[in-house]
Amino acid sequence: MPSRLKIFFDGGCRPNPGAIEIAVVAGGRTTILRDLGNGTSSDAEWLALIQALTIARSLDAADFVLIGDTADVVAKANGTVKCRGVDIRHLERFRALASAAGRPRVRHIKRSQNLAGIALARLRRR
Repeated sequence: MPSRLKIFFDGGCRPNPGAIEIAVVAGGRTTILRDLGNGTSSDAEWLALIQALTIARSLDAADFVLIGDTADVVAKANGTVKCRGVDIRHLERFRALASAAGRPRVRHIKRSQNLAGIALARLRRR
């Protein structure tokens, strides 16, 4: 039985609000996107989650879990916390992308365990 693909995501901006950058790690491969416009750290996390789902779809992954360290975005994506304000447009975009195969699993982990967050931190030190 093949194991579930773990796809890690993280986003950030400097300063907050500021220039958005995101990272996604899937199958040992890291994707980093910079200069995604200006926004808040919440915008950056949503964009990272959406990119993670896009990558899962491009890999034709049948069994995957999206893993991030921002509890608020994870809870909103899972529908356990109500979305308000600007986050609604991100949630709608996420759901539209997810609708083809049903709601994907989105899981919260500690920041120290997030491979995408580690990749972003290394990028910032350069």
